[in-house]
Amino acid sequence: LEGTAILAREKEEELVGRFPARFLRAAREQERYLSVEREAAIALKSSVYAMHDVRNGGVFGALWEVSQKLGVGLSIDLKKIPVKQETIEICEFFNLSPYEILSGGALLMVTPEGNRLVRELGEAGISSAVIGSINEGNDKLIINGEETRYLGPPGPDEIYKTIFIEERVQ
Repeated sequence: LEGTAILAREKEEELVGRFPARFLRAAREQERYLSVEREAAIALKSSVYAMHDVRNGGVFGALWEVSQKLGVGLSIDLKKIPVKQETIEICEFFNLSPYEILSGGALLMVTPEGNRLVRELGEAGISSAVIGSINEGNDKLIINGEETRYLGPPGPDEIYKTIFIEERVQ
């Protein structure tokens, strides 16, 4: 949400020729969903034993950090990670990974009762999904249909490729 809103605001001139005004307005307005306070409050009342605000490095960075802190491996279904259409299209336009871009407004939670937590969040009007599981190994797997790859340590956030790089060059 956060990276999309920033790109829509800061790169509006480049995007306006490619996307309709309504689409860009929806992308900019994602800023209003950046607080994860309600999600965290619900999680604290449930069986969640680890939470991580998904910011720098996006969801892949958050997955890596949670795995490292808990000392566990991961098996993540890429197709189950919810990504807004505005994020997909704007990231595609700038050749960025939607999974490695600044993602404030999302919260990664670890619980043995994922489906129950999804229901509780849904009852509060909060969209969520079970995207995978942890395991006792060290492997961090990202599964995309028939393809499986290993998640590596996070690099610089993708947003730096478009927003802050120009400031450093000037």
